[in-house]
Amino acid sequence: MSYVPPHMRNTSSTTVDNNTKLAFPSSNSNSNSNNNNSLYNGSRRTSAAPPPSRIVAAPDPVFPPWQPSQRVSRMNPHQIEEVCLRLNLDVTVASDSPAAPTPIESFTDMCLDPSIMKDIAYHDYTRPTSIQAQAMPIALSGRDLLGCAETGSGKTAAFTIPMIQHCVSQTPIRRGDGPLALVLAPTRELAQQIEKEVKAFSRSIESLKTAIVVGGSNIEKQRSELKAGVEVVVATPGRFIDHLQQGNTSLSRVSFFVLDEADRMLDMGFEPQIREVMRNLPDKHQTLLFSATMPVEIEVLAKEYLSSPVHVKVGKVSSPTTNVLQNLVKVSENEKIDRLLDVLVEEASQAEKSGHPFPLTIVFVERKTRCDEVTEALIAQGLSAVSLHGGRSQGERESALHDFRSSSTNILVATDVASRGLDVTGVSHVINLDLPKTMEDYVHRIGRTGRAGSTGLSTSFYTDRDMFLVANIRKAIADAESGNTLSFATGKFARRKEKEAAAAQKEANFALSKNLGIGAASVNIEDKYKFMMSSSNNKGEGTADSAWDD
Repeated sequence: MSYVPPHMRNTSSTTVDNNTKLAFPSSNSNSNSNNNNSLYNGSRRTSAAPPPSRIVAAPDPVFPPWQPSQRVSRMNPHQIEEVCLRLNLDVTVASDSPAAPTPIESFTDMCLDPSIMKDIAYHDYTRPTSIQAQAMPIALSGRDLLGCAETGSGKTAAFTIPMIQHCVSQTPIRRGDGPLALVLAPTRELAQQIEKEVKAFSRSIESLKTAIVVGGSNIEKQRSELKAGVEVVVATPGRFIDHLQQGNTSLSRVSFFVLDEADRMLDMGFEPQIREVMRNLPDKHQTLLFSATMPVEIEVLAKEYLSSPVHVKVGKVSSPTTNVLQNLVKVSENEKIDRLLDVLVEEASQAEKSGHPFPLTIVFVERKTRCDEVTEALIAQGLSAVSLHGGRSQGERESALHDFRSSSTNILVATDVASRGLDVTGVSHVINLDLPKTMEDYVHRIGRTGRAGSTGLSTSFYTDRDMFLVANIRKAIADAESGNTLSFATGKFARRKEKEAAAAQKEANFALSKNLGIGAASVNIEDKYKFMMSSSNNKGEGTADSAWDD
C-alpha cells in the first residue's frame, strides 16, 4: 500500500486523532485491514482503486542484549558519580524508569562490533567525548535518548556508531524494503555531513549501504537507491516525505530513528512532517533526539513520542563556549566592510610573515545579496573567498564547502545556513559582520570555531541597533568567566518574548532621549530582562533567534 499524503485523505468519512497511524506501511501492517483499505480507497483521486497487492510482513527488529566490559560493569555508584562530574554530565530518568547506563570513557569498553572498532581506530578516535561517553551506552542498550550538548561536542558520532551497530544485527534487507535506520536533519549540508560520518565508521562493513535524500539533488538517483534497498537513510524532512508519497520507500523496517538538530527543524517549520513520520513508525523502534538547545517545544515532542527516555545534558547548553575568545567592536554601518578588510588583510600579512597558511575564517552576514557583495570585495583585495547561502544551487553550495574544507579557499562568507551543524576542522576565526537577531544564533555562529576542545577567536561588529543583543552577549561572557550557572533558554515562545523586549527597549530609549535631549539610555539587563534567563538546572523559556532568515 502506498503512502497517502494528508491532504488527499478522506477526512469527511474518517475521524483521525493526532496519534493515529495513517497510510504508512509499518511492521505490523495487515493486508486484510479494512480500516487501512477504506482510508486508501477513499483517498484516491480516481474512483477505481487498484487491486490489493500481497504485503509481505517485515521481519521483526532485533535488539540484542548489550553489555559493556566487565571493568565498567563492576563500577560502583561513587565511581559512576565521579565520571559524571569529570565529564560534566547531567543525566536524568523518570522515577519509574531503570537507571541510565554507566558512562564509558573508552571505546574498547563499549564492546562494539570488531569492524566498527577497526574504523574507529582508522580515524584516530582515541577517547569518546562527554556526549559520546554517555549517549552511546544508552543507544547501545536500546533505550530512547534526549541528548543536549553544546555545539562541536561530537553529537554526530554519538548516534552514528550505535546506529551502525544496530543495523549489522538486523535481518538483511530485501529489494523494496525501507531502511533499517532513518536520520532526519534540517539542512542539506548537515545531512551530507552525517552521511559522510556514517560511511566513515562503516567503511569495513561492505554490506551496509546508505542513501542521502535531500532537496536540490537528483530525485531519480535517490529513487533508484531507495528502491534497491539501503540500510541507512539520511534525509531532510520535505524530500523524505516526497519519496514516501511516491512509494519509493517506507517506514516498515525503521527500528532506529534519529532527529538531529531537532530544535532547528522545529524552528524551520518542519514539525508537521516530523510528527507525520514519528507517529507512523513501527511499534518496535528506538528514538534518539539530539538538539543543541532544549526549548519547551522539544520537551513536548519528546514527551509525546519517546518512551521513557534518558535525558543527557553536557555542559552549559545555549551559552557561548568558553574556549572561544570573543571580541566586540563598535562601528558604523558604512565602516563594516572596510573594517572587515583591515582585519583580514592584517591576518593575511601575519600569516605570510610567519610562514603559516591563512587561518580558515567564516564571515557571517545577514542577507544573501550582502553575502555576494562581501565575497566580491574580499576577492578584489586579493583574498581567497567563496560564498554560501540559500540562493545558490546545491552544486554551488557543495563546491563552496569542498573548497573551504580542503583549504583551497580560506574564507567562507555565509548566511546562517552555515551556523548550525557544519563541522569544518580547523576554523580559527568567526567574524560576525552583521550580528544575528538573538543570542541563540550568536552562540551557534561562534561555535563553528573552538570545536572539540580546541581554541578559537570570534570578532563581532555591532552598531547602535545591536545594543540589546550586545548587552546579553557581554553578560553571558561575564557569567561564563565567573562560573555562573545561568544559561539562555530557547524556543518559539522565547523568540517572541525577546523580540518584544528588544522593541520595548528601543521605544524606551527613544522616549528617554527625546525627553532629555540625550543619546540612547542605558538599560540594566539584569533587572529589566530577567525573564530572558533561566537556571541551567531548570526547564524554562528564554531567548532564541528567528529561524534561518536567509
